[in-house]
Amino acid sequence: MFHDILFLLIGLVLIIAGGDYLTDGAEAIARRFKISNVVIGLTVVAFGSSTPDFVVALMSTLEGKASLGIGDIVGANIFDLLLVVGIMAIVTPIPASRGMRVKELPMLVLSSIALFICGDDTLIDRWNTDLISRTDGLLLIAFFIIYMRYTLSMAHEQNLTPASAAPTMSAGATAIPVITSTPPPANGAKTQQPSIKEEIQRLRAFTLIRRLAPPKDMSPLIASICIIGGLAALVIGGNWIVDGASGIALKAGLSQSLVGLTIVAVGSSVPDLATSLIAALKKQTGIALGNVVGACVFNVFFIIGVCSSIRPIHPDNITFVDYGTLVAASLLLFIFGCMTRRRAIVRWQGILLTLAYCAYLAYLVIFKA
Repeated sequence: MFHDILFLLIGLVLIIAGGDYLTDGAEAIARRFKISNVVIGLTVVAFGSSTPDFVVALMSTLEGKASLGIGDIVGANIFDLLLVVGIMAIVTPIPASRGMRVKELPMLVLSSIALFICGDDTLIDRWNTDLISRTDGLLLIAFFIIYMRYTLSMAHEQNLTPASAAPTMSAGATAIPVITSTPPPANGAKTQQPSIKEEIQRLRAFTLIRRLAPPKDMSPLIASICIIGGLAALVIGGNWIVDGASGIALKAGLSQSLVGLTIVAVGSSVPDLATSLIAALKKQTGIALGNVVGACVFNVFFIIGVCSSIRPIHPDNITFVDYGTLVAASLLLFIFGCMTRRRAIVRWQGILLTLAYCAYLAYLVIFKA
């Protein structure tokens, strides 16, 4: 058991650090070839933030342990929507921009309902087992393509907005927050964003995740080393997570889905909590909420879509309660952000979201463990 826990913990550190270095290296290469900031933000940065969950889901699918991977995705999304957003709202109110209300939150609800329909066949089709088929996976990928195309067009329009008009558009207007999408001030003065990134980097130091240098300062050689090393860390870390989590489940008499819903999901989402908390403390709630919502949509449409297209997924022990909690969390954010008078997630709502996550954890411990 000790070796399994050790493999799991080291694997978590490797995939988070690997995704960090891979993202930095790829961003540096993209900038050197003068690729648009919008494209970088919606591809390299967006994919990099979800890399740990993608690696775990892909490795577990290839090894025939898909319930661990989908448990990680469902658990990570529930963690982000209930606990991460709840803590942010307790720290400071989170206003929902018009773009968030019109596109982001409805798409979040759609992704959660789509996963529920694709995954819970015993309830919807009265089958004896649940199955996310290749057809379901291709459908999710189609949703992802539409989502990214629309998001890219909106981000491009925002990128072309004159600097004087930029403050009227919140960072939450895009699914994936593009930190560099607003043109820099003419006088070269620093905006708040670099200071937030520096705060996040300092906070990440306690998890032994340190960046080599800002992407703009990387030479092609260093960027290539970051990409290769990041990929190697992702592959090794992903394998160790799957092996360690499976060993814990086997020896403790737990299901792989339960381990994915709890240990793996929380472990891979801790950096998101730290990042969003720092952004909330800096009053950058649009970036924080956009990061959470965009990552959750990305996880469902892209990660589960790709994995189930490679090999159909049998989400054993992922039940109506798990899918229902995810859908309910999405609906709560939609209601708080779109249908309340303030069009914001305020402190009492954040407390409600946090208590809902505590109740869900209690359910897992009492009824699934």
